[in-house]
Amino acid sequence: MLEEGRIYLGTSRNPDDSINKGEYLDLKYANRHGLITGATGTGKTVSLQVITEGFSNAGVPVFCADVKGDLSGLGAKGEMKDFLAKRAETIGFDDYDLQEFPVIFWDLFGEKGHQARATISEMGPLILSRLMDLSESQEGILNMAFKIADDEGLLLLDLKDLRALLANMAERRKELNDDYGLISTQSIGAIQRQLLMIEQQGGDNFFGEPALDIRDLMRTTRDGRGAISILAADRLMSSPRLYATFLLWLLSELFEELPEVGDPEKPRLVFFFDEAHLLFDEAPKVLIEKVEQVVKLIRSKGVGVFFVTQNPLDIPDSVLSQLGNRVQHALRAYTPREAKAVKTAAETFRPNPQFDAEDIIKNLGVGEALVSTLGAKGIPSMVERTLMRPPSSRLGPLEDGERRDLIEVSPVSGQYDRAIDRESAYEVLQEKAKKAAEEEAERQRRQEAAEQREREEKERKRASRSSGSRGQSVTEAAVKSITRSVATSLGRALVRGILGSLRR
Repeated sequence: MLEEGRIYLGTSRNPDDSINKGEYLDLKYANRHGLITGATGTGKTVSLQVITEGFSNAGVPVFCADVKGDLSGLGAKGEMKDFLAKRAETIGFDDYDLQEFPVIFWDLFGEKGHQARATISEMGPLILSRLMDLSESQEGILNMAFKIADDEGLLLLDLKDLRALLANMAERRKELNDDYGLISTQSIGAIQRQLLMIEQQGGDNFFGEPALDIRDLMRTTRDGRGAISILAADRLMSSPRLYATFLLWLLSELFEELPEVGDPEKPRLVFFFDEAHLLFDEAPKVLIEKVEQVVKLIRSKGVGVFFVTQNPLDIPDSVLSQLGNRVQHALRAYTPREAKAVKTAAETFRPNPQFDAEDIIKNLGVGEALVSTLGAKGIPSMVERTLMRPPSSRLGPLEDGERRDLIEVSPVSGQYDRAIDRESAYEVLQEKAKKAAEEEAERQRRQEAAEQREREEKERKRASRSSGSRGQSVTEAAVKSITRSVATSLGRALVRGILGSLRR
């Protein structure tokens, strides 16, 4: 059943339950993206596991998030169980064998895998605004912060860098208003509060260096198999916005960094976005437009993107239209929205005249799916009711000890496990603040010294005037006394003389 250049997904069956033919995913069209949907417990995760195994054996690296912990079993050889052997026999899978796959574990918290990090600068204002759920005016302030950082050569690596820059902007807002526009301290305060919430959710572990190098997601082994990068997301799901933001950032990094390769014979990397609804829930229009643009153009970089979610309605139509390869597991129709989802899913397939897809979707068994993939010239195949093949790796998660052993022998062991805190905006602004404080202290000291000298000079002059005033007073008093005496005598003499003369 295995064929060169194709991934075997399973075997379709006719309406009378007889075996029909093998269903394959052509590697040449895997970069045209895909969708795996289905209700909880219908086999969606196992289908993801099977497709991942196929890509790895074809030499294609894979990145996927492990939401429930089950995908870690890819790192261990499966165990031949009766129901697996029976499924292989039923679908005529004579090549079925058990094997383990080359896995690299990642974790934003650094607990169940190598620490995955990104810098604030790499994340950019648009994605950060989504992470913090900022208003339009707050997003404007964040864009302004990035512009100021670029203009002033400030590296934004972690949360403390962004906090320091925002605080600096608040202090300098009068100076910055002329060049960058009005800076609202209220908006800065709101962003600071959101940063605190991100830190409490574990964002302080995620933002920093060394940042994840996307080349480490595109490794192959010596025997030519593609490495499977698995992001531990069980704990991360308690911070859904951080989870969606990280995967969105990773997708954007692949888009920005990888060169154009056109349509290769097989993808350079396949990216599985599990719990995809978290990316689009309440997402602003501008973000959805950016995702649509990335999905549309990233295929020319040799990257295939597969969205995994419970309901096809979780994916915006503009993005859904870009997904050429479909695996649809059972959906229930207990509510009007679920009924609409069933109808939508059925209508997106190329019809098969042998059955009604809308009716079949509601009656698919576990491990059974409607499958349609792109064939020659990129034309979608007619939808087929398919029994999915059993996985070769372990069903279920690894033990903690097994995971640790694989982490220790990982090709990136020791590369990301220790954080680096080099000089960035925080340190530069701290140094500037320290220097400014020292200059202000020196200016204050000089001013106080000058004021002290001035006071002393005034005091000296006052003392000098007081001393001079007391000496003159005694002399003047004596002179005045003598003068008054002489004047009085002269006055008397004159009077007497005159009188005397008068007398004479």
